[in-house]
Amino acid sequence: MSHDGVGLRAVTRSVAFLTAGVLAVPALAGCSEQDEAGKPAAAQDIASAKRDRIADGGTLHWAVDNVPETLNTFQADADAATSRVAGAVLPSLYRLDANGHPRRNPDYLESAKIVEREPRQVVLYKLNQQAVWSDGREIGAADFAAQWRALSGKDTAYWTARNAGYDRIEKIERGKNDLEVRVTFKKPYADWQSLFSPLYPKDVMGTPDTFNDSARRRLKVTAGPFAVDTVDRKSGDITLKRNPRWWGRPAKLSELVLRAVPREKRAAALAGGRLDLAEIDATEAHRITSAARETKGGQGAPLTHGPGAALTPGRALRSWAIAHGSDEEAADKETTARKKRAKAVAKYTGQQSALRGYVVRKSLEPAFTQLALNGSEGPLADERVRRAVARALDRKELAKAVLEPLGLPAEPVGSHLALAGQQAYADNSGALGDQDTGEAQALLSDAGWVVGGSVKEKKPKKGAGAEASKAAKDKKAKDSKDAKDTDEADGTGDDGTYIVGGTDDKPADDESPTVLAPRKRDGGSAAEKHLAQDGKQQLKPGGAPGAYAPRGTRAPGPAAVGPLARNGKPLSLRFVLPSGPGSQSLRAVGERIARMLDRVGIRTEISKVADDSYFKDHIASGQYDLALYSWPASAFPATDARPIYAKPVPAADGSLNVEQNFTRVGTDQVDQLFDQAIGELDADESRSLVRKADARIWAAAASIPLYQRPQLTASRNGLANAGAFGFQTPLYEDMGFLKKS
Repeated sequence: MSHDGVGLRAVTRSVAFLTAGVLAVPALAGCSEQDEAGKPAAAQDIASAKRDRIADGGTLHWAVDNVPETLNTFQADADAATSRVAGAVLPSLYRLDANGHPRRNPDYLESAKIVEREPRQVVLYKLNQQAVWSDGREIGAADFAAQWRALSGKDTAYWTARNAGYDRIEKIERGKNDLEVRVTFKKPYADWQSLFSPLYPKDVMGTPDTFNDSARRRLKVTAGPFAVDTVDRKSGDITLKRNPRWWGRPAKLSELVLRAVPREKRAAALAGGRLDLAEIDATEAHRITSAARETKGGQGAPLTHGPGAALTPGRALRSWAIAHGSDEEAADKETTARKKRAKAVAKYTGQQSALRGYVVRKSLEPAFTQLALNGSEGPLADERVRRAVARALDRKELAKAVLEPLGLPAEPVGSHLALAGQQAYADNSGALGDQDTGEAQALLSDAGWVVGGSVKEKKPKKGAGAEASKAAKDKKAKDSKDAKDTDEADGTGDDGTYIVGGTDDKPADDESPTVLAPRKRDGGSAAEKHLAQDGKQQLKPGGAPGAYAPRGTRAPGPAAVGPLARNGKPLSLRFVLPSGPGSQSLRAVGERIARMLDRVGIRTEISKVADDSYFKDHIASGQYDLALYSWPASAFPATDARPIYAKPVPAADGSLNVEQNFTRVGTDQVDQLFDQAIGELDADESRSLVRKADARIWAAAASIPLYQRPQLTASRNGLANAGAFGFQTPLYEDMGFLKKS
């Protein structure tokens, strides 16, 4: 989990809260036996091509965020790059298809099925007789048994990040021959297909020392279409070469290089020819599509974007006049600025020319962005207030604002536990209800929050005024110091905290709400430059002067509900958002949400914090009221999603263990439904239980799914079977460059 969509199983655990049964859970209409999964909201976009059209050989340079700290996917610091390496070099018994459904991988498995249900569940695996490790040894029961022992949780000497499913195994043994593996479970396990993918050799899993250390920096023994050749941390390259012992379809590429390039530097790396494939954000996608249009429009036309785009004829004339004026100091300064600008324009123009060799592949990522409500304390501990927040949101508007400018389907996500196209998907949002301002206001009123309620100002204790004031200042400084440098770099000069719906301390004739708006018209704020993903409307050149007023300007039109208060305290929620340059989209969505809440009388104090502390110091520690972050979808929600929504329980030290439930809201009913689903071997009944759990999660109103994340990938022209994969597991052996005609 992360605001960037880090894997489900890569997060630690801690604290909690039980939903009060203030409002009855409505009928679970979305949980019928009928398959409601449908098709994925967007198809994958990978330039599919048959293998006979792809040239043999070549090197693909594929961007990753960083060189992974470990090549062992079962360790706590494993990341997306770890998984990418494992997918190319290790066995995966099951892979996901384009609909997110697990499919048997025939390169390793001839068959796998439940052969006994009573008295114990037994799964029989029949392995491909050609499947061997790169050292020539057959893949067999010894590898399965070693992985089970390492991940079962019984031996704490293994530094494992998870043991879900492996802890339900009773024994593993050889079948009738070396190609059969019998796995006996002590408790029924519906998600048995999630196990042993990836499968590591017994050389890695056999002892705590080899598990903890040997696979962190290298993998000597592999069994995939590629093998690890070198891991160069200095250059940032992980080089994978064809596996000479691979028995499946030979890899088309001779080399696959995973190259660590930060996202903000990928446009330059693409233009410099250092990358062939890279996930990008909306700004880079716009540059690439613009480069293609500029090619069609003819060479020599001035760019409408980039460092020189804001230089209007009037400004250019003024700049020339100053540079050639009588004020020598001003002329020298302007001449230097003109040379610097010309150099930047030339560099940008050159990059645009190079970017014409790429195309943007787009789909929807198998992950969704949600609004999290911390129910551990404060106003959001009341389920009615959480439900009011949810009913104030126009999720369709948010999805449309983020996805429509990218040409992607803009439907809000209807489930916490699956996405459209996956087998467990059903739209259960009806358990909470759609946007309804009147209903939101009624819920707040029922909870005691009323308009115009008197607000008592807290007075410092006598004799402690200076200390209290200093403490308040210190707290504010701590909350905003991490975001300060980023704000200054973005040119906003923001202190990291501001209030939506607050006053500007100036007299006013009405009580209409304040609006958030950029302070600059020239070029816009950093958030405005990422309009395609951040939910703002496109700004058109030549807009009416003054259309974007300074923050604090009162909005015309119908007035929103005035500030709400209860027992002398105003209703105000701390909305924590990341401040980094790659988080503009979340900040823009957050600002839209804040305005929606303001319309029903809920004030929000937006606090921008550094990206590297956003999760650790705020989400995981519970230092927030509202937050935005993403969860990836799983083909096995009964296993993978349970820690995210489990009811927190007391730990041995007296604290609360929230696992991955960072909203701190859970119920016994949801836990019971997960437990039933994970132990139900009838697939249809198990999915029905998952859907019922999802409806109750909606009703608790602690996590509000908003939209499926856009997936944008820059791909070199002529690259096939690679791009925006959507749900599907990449087929590394089929990637390559088209033959020249």
